[in-house]
Amino acid sequence: MPEGFLERTKDRGMVVKSWAPQVAVLNHRSVGGFVTHCGWNSVLEAVVAGVPMVAWPLYAEQHLNKAVLVEDMKMAIGVEQRDEDMFVSGAEVERRVRELMECEEGRELRERSRKMREMALAAWKEGGSSTTALAKLADVWSQD
Repeated sequence: MPEGFLERTKDRGMVVKSWAPQVAVLNHRSVGGFVTHCGWNSVLEAVVAGVPMVAWPLYAEQHLNKAVLVEDMKMAIGVEQRDEDMFVSGAEVERRVRELMECEEGRELRERSRKMREMALAAWKEGGSSTTALAKLADVWSQD
């Protein structure tokens, strides 16, 4: 983190550097964004919470998840990484967090994230696309 960041933000934010109850945190009304490695569970939790993301993938499918979040779903801002070693500077993280929280693009991502949350919750309701698909899968499995 940039030098002095924790001190400058202590009265208006909180940085958790160890394990945290992620679902509870993401669903808190004061959370304005989520810096994520783009693991699938984290992505789903952020979508259902309606929280826009700063996408910082590390390996495997996380890079694909970042591409979907940034380019297709428009729920995230991606960090710039050096190709040779995947390094991301503290200044880059700060720039992207500020972009998410203070710029027009961030406002648009927050609005899009709220809409995606509504769609995700509708899919889980009785008769929604997710519950219907899961019921069909259970029917197929029970026929064997």
